[in-house]
Parts: sequence; structure tokens; C-alpha cells
Amino acid sequence: MAKQSTLNFEGIEQQPLREFAEKAYLDYSMYVILDRALPHIGDGLKPVQRRIIYAMSELGLKATAKFKKSARTVGDVLGKFHPHGDSACYEAMVLMAQSFTYRYPLVDGQGNWGSADDPKSFAAMRYTESRLAPYAEVLLKELDQGTTDWQPNFDGTLDEPRLLPAELPNILLNGTTGIAVGMATDIPPHNLREVVDACIYLLSNPKASIKDLCGFIPGPDYPTGAEIITSKADLRTIYETGNGSVRMRAVYQDNRDEIVISALPHQTSGAKVLEQIAQQMNAKKLPQIVDLRDESDHETPTRLVIILRSNRIDNDALMRHLFATTDLERSYRVNLNMIGLDHRPRVKNLLTILTEWLIFRRETVRRRLQFRLDKIVSRLHILEGLLIAFLNIDEVIAIIRNEEKPKIELMRRFKLSDEQAESILELKLRHLAKLEEVKIKAEQKELAIERGELESILGSETKMTTLIKKELQTLAKDLGDERRTKIVERELAQEMVETEKVSSDPLTVILSAKGWVRQGKGHEIEGRGLSYKSGDEFLVEAKGRANQLAIFLDSTGRCYTASPHTLASARGYGEPLTSKFTPPDRAFFTGMLLADPNQQVIIASNAGYGFVTSVENLTTKNKSGKQVLSVPTHGESIAPRLVSDVKKQQLAIISAAGHMLIFDLADLPILPKGKGNKIMQINPKELADGSDKMRFMLVLNKGEGLEIKTEKKSLKISAKELAEYTGKRAQRGKVLPKNILENIIDITINES
Repeated sequence: MAKQSTLNFEGIEQQPLREFAEKAYLDYSMYVILDRALPHIGDGLKPVQRRIIYAMSELGLKATAKFKKSARTVGDVLGKFHPHGDSACYEAMVLMAQSFTYRYPLVDGQGNWGSADDPKSFAAMRYTESRLAPYAEVLLKELDQGTTDWQPNFDGTLDEPRLLPAELPNILLNGTTGIAVGMATDIPPHNLREVVDACIYLLSNPKASIKDLCGFIPGPDYPTGAEIITSKADLRTIYETGNGSVRMRAVYQDNRDEIVISALPHQTSGAKVLEQIAQQMNAKKLPQIVDLRDESDHETPTRLVIILRSNRIDNDALMRHLFATTDLERSYRVNLNMIGLDHRPRVKNLLTILTEWLIFRRETVRRRLQFRLDKIVSRLHILEGLLIAFLNIDEVIAIIRNEEKPKIELMRRFKLSDEQAESILELKLRHLAKLEEVKIKAEQKELAIERGELESILGSETKMTTLIKKELQTLAKDLGDERRTKIVERELAQEMVETEKVSSDPLTVILSAKGWVRQGKGHEIEGRGLSYKSGDEFLVEAKGRANQLAIFLDSTGRCYTASPHTLASARGYGEPLTSKFTPPDRAFFTGMLLADPNQQVIIASNAGYGFVTSVENLTTKNKSGKQVLSVPTHGESIAPRLVSDVKKQQLAIISAAGHMLIFDLADLPILPKGKGNKIMQINPKELADGSDKMRFMLVLNKGEGLEIKTEKKSLKISAKELAEYTGKRAQRGKVLPKNILENIIDITINES
């Protein structure tokens, strides 16, 4: 028989797991939100930060004290107030000491506290030393003046302040970031003088609007000296809603052949920026840049130098590209979420933040003044008793010498309070001198005046406001500094297209009949004079600039785009275009040109059809090209020609049968793609058997002649003589002299 269980569940609370888990998670969430991740509007600190500062003050580590090992501070914080991980506590302390992280550092560090390039490169706490920074006095100065509530620490053996009595709105001055449960905070830092000016204005004008306050606080002020390029309207929206984003951009100086970056956005690593630029250089995406240098040192924390290939480069366009593709421009989220005076987390606008903080400050000042007033009243009460004792010194001495309970007798005889009688009994013999009576009366008079002033201030809201203003102005004068982050409007960052990345150096590109391409600097290169592979020969050359587009046309009417500077050098045979592009089977390249995207070009087939289009319509990033010209059966494309003015220029065409026709370019349509209109009368049967086709075309300005070149001789035709060949579009044209028909290799302009 199985033994019966003797477990007794009497007195044990039973609860559904769902309810228990829900309550436990909510409790944990509220703890993280209120006691770990979010700052309080009063002192702008999270609990760990508040405890670090208080523990350092208890250790006597004021700004004028000697440095002490950071491990000592962390040990005190963990052992007395904050029972969490030492590494997390030390990292919070490090952040408060980094001048590139905090706008107004709270900790003064000695040793390795990290760098802007690597904020987490700080030394271990056993090596570093620290003390409070002068700014920390803003949070601690009034701590022992009855200005804050106290609470037991985690084990109930000590008391710690619930809040520090901040004399300035630290919540805005240093800002903070934090991630809680279901919410986060991202408060940017601001300039002390600007925030104080806004507070003073709000004290004088309680009905002020956010627009009015933005006149004093135009935007955040980060520790680094970069620029905020967010528009004023967007910044105002952030302060109205408590949400948004701020965009920062690096500051640079243009020295023509080099660019010097002197300030980086907040928390941006110069080493990472140089790495990002170097990656683009290795990928041949930044041919304008030849070298990078990091010349930063202790005196100049940020100095990144970009060495340029030429002084003809558009440096502003290059920097806009770098802003778009590197951390030289960054966006920062703004979420003004904090714990308010009602002890609830909420996203607040600028007006609400300053209004609530001024309420907190007014209450802090009131408590400070009341604390001092209570001390004065208590001291005056004691002095009154001492003065009675001095006036009756002999009798007092006799009572003390002869009575069993002198305290009670003194209180009965002179109608003294317990505190007065106790203070008389504690008098030292040296204080019985005649001079002490004078000192007591002088102190009474001085304290009476101070009591009157305190009562006057406490009884008048206007005087209280005036006092708060004066104190804020004094702090702004002592601790304030100039704005570091300028707010300017700039052009939007934009990644450069391929042609903008290179200089405008002159360039010649040569294409062979077998589709091999090469390029050389300058316009002195003659393609016909170069050597070619066996079985290959010169086809066409184009003279232009390195920052133009190279457009290649194959026999099927497909166009391909490349950057001229990426082509092989003219010192060798070049490289086959098939290594860059993938044309259709049996297709071959028939022509090419160098041009800007906005230029116009005439594109045609040897079947006698064509049209005018923009170079922009021919460009593509696709390796398999872009079908632009529709080529009929048995037809092929011919070399395209650039057009400068459709309305004023003419087109000269020569057929394989020896006919030449000249007509106005305006007769041709402007199309993005297609077959085009008939240019010259070509019989389809003659095209099929190869007896006739369009071979050459040339764009002429009025008044220009042309020269037809053969292997052995050439024929120059003047502008006047060309009138004989002028006709209408789609005609057959006039036959050229028989002695020039054979072996025509080119047709060029003859200005003479």
C-alpha cells in the first residue's frame, strides 16, 4: 500500500500562473522604467548616475580634492547604494567623464578614459583615477540644506537622496539615452547659456510659447563641433512634439588639392570614416582620391586629410557624396521621454520640460530658504537665552554650583526653554568673557536682518522669481560657454553618379573593329597610328573628357555605358568590350562616342532609318545593354554622331552605292527609342545582298565643308559645292565622283 503524502499547503497563497507572471512582469517593467533606464526631470540623472555622484561626494572627491582610484568609487557605489554589476557601474561613470560624450562632464578623470575613435577603449577601473568635475557642484551644492527627500538604501543601513537638488536643468544640458521596457529615451545635449536664457524668459513670461523658447534654444549643442543641418522648422517640430531626428554633418575646409575634416558628428569615429572611404577607393568608386591621412593629435583632436588627384575636381560634389555614403553625416533620434514630477514617464515638449523643471527649482529654493530660516530662528532663540545668562552671570553660576538639577532651576528662574538651558550649561569658561556679550548681540543683529530677508522672499512669489533668475544668471556666467554645434542649412547629401567622380581631364578612347577598347590621356593620340592585334584594325575614336560617359553601340541597336577612366590604357592593345558587357550572340560593336547625359545624338541603321535622341536615353547600368535602335532584317547600326543644335545643323549621308545626301536635321524626329524615320532611300533587296546601304553620316554646321578620305587620297568638298548634294529627307541623293567611290574609310568636316 502506497504511503499517503503528508504535504500541507495550509497558509500558502495560491494564484493562477497567468496572473502571477503578468504581475511579476509589470513590476519588473516599472522597476526598469522608474529605477534604471529613464532620467528624472529634476536632476536629469538615472539612479546609477545619481548614486555615483553622491558616493563620490561622500568620499570627499570634490573638484579641488586629490584624485582617487575609480575602483574605490565603484566599490562604494555597489556596496552602499547600487547592488548591480561593477562593469556596468564603471561604464556609466566613464561616460560621465568623457568630454566627447557629455556636453558638461560630471566626472574629472585621470588616465585612459577612452577616445572619440573608440569610446570603449578605456582602461580598467583599477588603473584610472577620478574626482568630481566642477560642474557636479550644480547638483550637490545644496544637498545638505534640506532641499531633497531621503530614502533608505537597498539594505536599510544608510540613507540616499531621492533626487539631487540641481541648480540647472541638467536633463537638457547633458541629455541621456536609455532603453527601458516598451519605451526608450534619447535626449540630446544643449547649450547652458541658451537654456538658462530660455528659463529666465519663461520665468518673466509664463505664457510663452514653444516658438518663443526656440528663439533662445535653436537646437541641440553636441560636444563635438560639427554642424546640424536639420531645418529650423523640423527642429521646432521636435521641440513641439518631443520626437524627431537631428541630422549632423562634419565640418571641412577646401584647400583645392586636399580636403581637411576638422569636426565630426557626435560619437563618430574618425578611423571608421577613413575605413569607409578606403573601401570605396579599393572598389575604384572614388578615383578622385589618391590618399588619406589621419593627422589628429592631442592639440587637434580631429584632423582627417583627403588628398585629391587633381585640383580640377568638384570638391563640394565629392563631399556631398561622402556625406551620403559615410558617417561624415549621421542622423540622431530625439525622444524627450523622462520621469516627470508626477513620477510617471512621458514624452514632453520643450515648454513642458522647462515649466516642470522651474516648478522643481522653485520648490528646491523654497526648501533651502525655509531650512536656513529654521536654523536662524533656532539660533536666535539660543542667543536670546545666552544673553539672559550673561546679564545674570553671577546668579547663573551660583545655580549651576549649588543646585542638584541646575537645568530645571535655570528654566524656572529665567523662563528659559529646554534648548536655551542646555546651551547655557554647555558654555565653556572661555566664553564667559565680557567680549562674548558683544559678539552675541552682533550675531543677533546680523541673523535678524537675514531672517527678515528670508521671510520677505518666502512671502513673495515675485522676490522668489527674482532670486531664481539671479542664481541662474550667475551660474550661466561661471559655467556657460559658446555654442559648439552650428546650425546651418546645407545642400542635401547626394551620391555622385560615375561621371562626377573623376576630373575633367582630356581623354581619347579608341575602338577597334574586333571590339577592343583602350583610352589615353590627351587629344594628341591618333587611333589609326596605333598597333592592333593580328586580324584587327582601327574602327573609331572619340575625343572628350574623363568625366563624360562612354557610349558603345552594337550592330543590333543595343547601347552600353562605361566610364572612360575605367577602360584599359592605350599603352597596350586594350581590352575586349565583351569583358565588360554581354552583347547578343553574333553582335559586334559598330560605334562609340564620349558625351554628357544632356547632349543630343543621332542614331541610325544602315537600312536608312534613324532619329535624334538624348545621350541620357542611351545610358544603362545593365551589362547586357539597352535596346534603343530597332534594326530591320539584314540591317546593322552605324556609328552615332553628336548633335549640338538640331534646328541649325545638317546631316550628310554617304551610301555604299556612292550616293551622298544632305538635309536639315530638323526634319528628323526626336525620340527616346525606336526605328526612326527614313533618312535615305535604300532598297531592301540591295541591303540584303550588300550592294547598297548607309555607310557614313556626318553632322555639319552651315558654312562647313567636308572631306571624304580613302586609303590613298581624299576629296574636299566646300560648303558652296555641297549645295549640289542638298535635298530632302528620304531621297536617294547625288552620286559622288567615281574616283572616290572605292575604299572610303572616313568622312570628316573641312572648315576651309
